Amino acid sequence: MTYRVIALDLDGTLLDRQKRILPESLSALADARAAGIKVIIATGRHHVAIHPFYQALALDTPAICCNGTYLYDYQARKVITSDPMDKIKAKKVVDLLEYYGIHGLLYVDDAMLYQQPSGHVERSIAWGKTLPEGQQPTIIQVNSLREAVDDAHSVWKFATSHHDLDALEAFAQQAEKELGLACEWSWHDQVDIAKGGNSKGRRLQEWVESQGLSMADVVAFGDNYNDLSMLENVGLGVAMGNADDEIKSRAGLVIADHEQPGIAEVIRSKVL
Repeated sequence: MTYRVIALDLDGTLLDRQKRILPESLSALADARAAGIKVIIATGRHHVAIHPFYQALALDTPAICCNGTYLYDYQARKVITSDPMDKIKAKKVVDLLEYYGIHGLLYVDDAMLYQQPSGHVERSIAWGKTLPEGQQPTIIQVNSLREAVDDAHSVWKFATSHHDLDALEAFAQQAEKELGLACEWSWHDQVDIAKGGNSKGRRLQEWVESQGLSMADVVAFGDNYNDLSMLENVGLGVAMGNADDEIKSRAGLVIADHEQPGIAEVIRSKVL
């Protein structure tokens, strides 16, 4: 099988614990691009939080952002295609967050907004301060998430987190069943809420077919539940060693964890 596209999740996959791309991955991906292989990022992140990785990889492809909610063109600095959340439903999510006492980070337009600080927000802000000014993500505290929904042009998703996993599960189930939203676990204590039907796999397939290719031409790497829509529908779905056993069981190949050069080894043995 000759693969033509490499799709990469970021956190827990391409990035190590220090949010760095391994030098072996950088080298292998550069060689892949030189060989005409298309490399695309598919992440739960907002496009404002991808800059350093996109630039380090020297990509010319768009980025699949917020678990497939939209496709962002970095060269043109604009959204190409998107399926944002209905604002009425977004405000109902805010109501549910308040009811369950769950923290929500609201992803809109060109920024991430929060009402109360949390460990997730504080870590994101601290990471942003380590970057050059032009690469720092826009993370803003607002007085009201509900008002922020009204003020936004597009609501991409909510990144929700809580130490009480039972409460987080109950919240996610209610958002999914009553509001018809897509609820995907992106970390052990984080659930992403977006418009129903959005997924990395769906947006990846849309883009791949726009290039005259098929999902059989794709190798995808991921580590979490929001990656399954990619891993199960491409030519080769590769799960990281740090993934849950369920994810590993549903991938075509399992490699070492994100601290090891497994991605580079797959690219060199199965793509190049």
